[in-house]
Amino acid sequence: MIAFTRAVSPTLANCELTHLDRSPIDVARAIEQHAQYEAALATLGCTVHRVPAAPDHPDAVFIEDTAVVLDEVAVITRPGAESRRTEVEAVAAALAPYRPLHQIQHPGTVDGGDVMLVGRTLYVGRTPRTNDDGIAQLAEAVRPFGYAVTPVEVQGCLHLKSAVTALDDATVLCNPRWVSPGAFAPLRVVAVDLHEPNAANVVRVGRTVLAAAAYPRTNAALEAHGYALVTVPADELAKAEGAVTCCSLLVAAS
Repeated sequence: MIAFTRAVSPTLANCELTHLDRSPIDVARAIEQHAQYEAALATLGCTVHRVPAAPDHPDAVFIEDTAVVLDEVAVITRPGAESRRTEVEAVAAALAPYRPLHQIQHPGTVDGGDVMLVGRTLYVGRTPRTNDDGIAQLAEAVRPFGYAVTPVEVQGCLHLKSAVTALDDATVLCNPRWVSPGAFAPLRVVAVDLHEPNAANVVRVGRTVLAAAAYPRTNAALEAHGYALVTVPADELAKAEGAVTCCSLLVAAS
């Protein structure tokens, strides 16, 4: 497994924010947390490849939003925030040796954080960052490879994967206040602890779940359900409305 990452920008404090109030960000601490995140990916067997840094792009560390990578194709997104659209060029160049590329075009918008793969279904959040035209373009791009696209309504958070992520091909971790669990039937739904609304964002790496350390109740529940868990600090990155899925693009080696 290759994990593509991108360095924390020194301008991170100027990031796009939708559902959070702006608060001071310690960039040095964010850089350290990102390094620990990359180290955890390496420990879990990933080969970490850094895409060239983009110091003038505050949100560039959140590389997940720039592409949707499947075994057969990489769909290069058109992010919903105009300030982020030039982030995709370097990511497309990095992915080109590994996958054929397809690009979302105007007027469509898609953020990778709104796309959750479970089995052969892509659940795609309808949010201010991902519009219906973008969802339709994504569906057309992946249909030849046997994938179905299911739009999902999201409220109260930035992205679909702020509210729900896959634990395995039969189970999702979900905040039911931000997305309806019924949207994922017949999958099994594990709910986050209600005191930890942001805990639904985790990364599945092989048989292990990589989660933010800030959510001990939900993490304990995952371990009680039998999941192997690795945690990393990510609270400084969270001030930029990012989470653990946002900071990598996982690409299965072909």
